[in-house]
Amino acid sequence: MRPGLASRKSTNVSIAAAPFGGTFCYEGEKVPGVAPAHRPRFSFSSSSSDARALRDLPDAMADASRVSTDMYGNTYPEGGPRAYLCVLGGFCGLMAAMGTLNTIGAYQTYLSTHQLRDSAASSVGWIFGIYVFLAFFGGLQIGPIFDAVGPRWLVLAGSVCLLLTHLLLGICTAYWHFVVVFGVLGGLGTSLIFTPAFAAVGHWFLRRRGHMTGLAAVGGSLGGIVFPLALQALAPRVGFAWATRFVALVDVVLLAVANLCIRVRLPPKPISRANVLPDLRIMGEPVFAFTTLGVFFYEWGLFVPLAYLSSYALAHGVPPALAYQLLAVLNAGSCLGRYLPGLAADRLGRYNAMVATTALGLVATLALWLPAADHVALIVAFALVFGFASGAGISLTPVCVGQLCRVDNYGRYYATCYTLVSFGSLTGIPIAGLLLGACGGQYWGVVVFASMSYAASLAALVTARGIGTGWKLCVVY
Repeated sequence: MRPGLASRKSTNVSIAAAPFGGTFCYEGEKVPGVAPAHRPRFSFSSSSSDARALRDLPDAMADASRVSTDMYGNTYPEGGPRAYLCVLGGFCGLMAAMGTLNTIGAYQTYLSTHQLRDSAASSVGWIFGIYVFLAFFGGLQIGPIFDAVGPRWLVLAGSVCLLLTHLLLGICTAYWHFVVVFGVLGGLGTSLIFTPAFAAVGHWFLRRRGHMTGLAAVGGSLGGIVFPLALQALAPRVGFAWATRFVALVDVVLLAVANLCIRVRLPPKPISRANVLPDLRIMGEPVFAFTTLGVFFYEWGLFVPLAYLSSYALAHGVPPALAYQLLAVLNAGSCLGRYLPGLAADRLGRYNAMVATTALGLVATLALWLPAADHVALIVAFALVFGFASGAGISLTPVCVGQLCRVDNYGRYYATCYTLVSFGSLTGIPIAGLLLGACGGQYWGVVVFASMSYAASLAALVTARGIGTGWKLCVVY
């Protein structure tokens, strides 16, 4: 049985340790079972400075009582201006990066009917498969570098790549142009922002980590609402090139906030071979291994509806305007899915919430999407319910992984998980394209593939939870 996730810090802990203070000890300095804290001495003299200190004491003690401590003795402020600014920075960074990721269906549908209308569906799918693959695979190095040097240069480099992607996308004409600009450059830019934006929040919160990570992740869903609607409205009026430049303009504002606000509080590790090179030995931990396997299958099926829902709707006679708006509906559900399950997960258990929302995604795919055909109400209902379930998976995966490691190793664990997951993301969309061709343009093979991916994910996550805390249902884990 693993120790509890967090304990609330009592008020006899040094005020200096909360909320931003530095009573952190490195691993070699810690004494087993002893928290790194000291007691302050207060002098009750009549000087004005001491009087001010006494007046400030209740607020300071309230801050100290809010601090959480993990099993390794590290403290977390659980709030404060710098902590909330970090969440704001993560929100804006993920709105730009994950907003692009959540808009791949709009790009896929538009390019398939315009610039790349003579290319096979599976060929167009590889552009977005490469994009999603690099968005996650880049974490293999980005996570350890984040642990070593912090987020500043990573987020800046990602901002430059993402802005160049949107500025250059409008002048692409050939297939290989889109592969290089959107697939490679866009994928790297998304990865450079994606990993630090999630990992930095974990430096400030433990007890409320699910809540705050979910709040930051809502930005990605909001981007998935704004960007498809902007492309749909602007492309027919001003052209595809200016529509993508508008997205770049929005990203300038979002990424400026992200660069200013995403900060960490733990001292960076000295750069060395040990803490920068990937370490796959952590896959020897059974809970982490099954968690990674579950997320692999989850992401394998996740991007299939994101990429093909609009084209599915068009193929079944849904008006083009509504077909493009389905992505906005899906991401509206995802907004709630990224926030509410994260809020509940802090009380009911992170793995419990992850298992429940994965089961909901499986049910939505089989019960709503498979029989939908030309029933618009079922298609819209599927978009909303699946959006809720998929949004929960995006926001809960970081906190489930963070539950298994020290905070100063969080970047490495998170990056290792998503690096392996990226291979599923690389192949999921092209496989769905091949199934679409093999089924003669019918989408039932695509839907069954997504469903089986979610079923495998559910089985792996249930196994991870069982290994971690046992097989009783009413256990918070």
